[in-house]
Amino acid sequence: MTNYSKADTKDSTSPMLTAICQVLARIPAGRVITYGDLAAMAGYPRAARRAGQALRQLPADTALPWHRVINASGRISLPEPAAQRQRERLEREGVIAIGGRIDLGRFRWQP
Repeated sequence: MTNYSKADTKDSTSPMLTAICQVLARIPAGRVITYGDLAAMAGYPRAARRAGQALRQLPADTALPWHRVINASGRISLPEPAAQRQRERLEREGVIAIGGRIDLGRFRWQP
């Protein structure tokens, strides 16, 4: 598990960002969750877009596993070159995309 600290955020005063970072730190290697799952686990159900916006507030050098969050269709939603970095990190952890889609039935993290 990645340790989370307030240094991993640019805006450590946001309760939502703090809650999202706490969940994000718990996602094990080789697993993914959706933006909606992340929001719900952080206490913000039906706030998938807001969860994605919160993740954009993370600094580029964060130790948090931001790359383990994908969209509800099992696809990477980030623009290039961030999408390529996300794919590479997931592949190193054994998460495979077939036809650009990650099998949520196989790789989804459900604590």
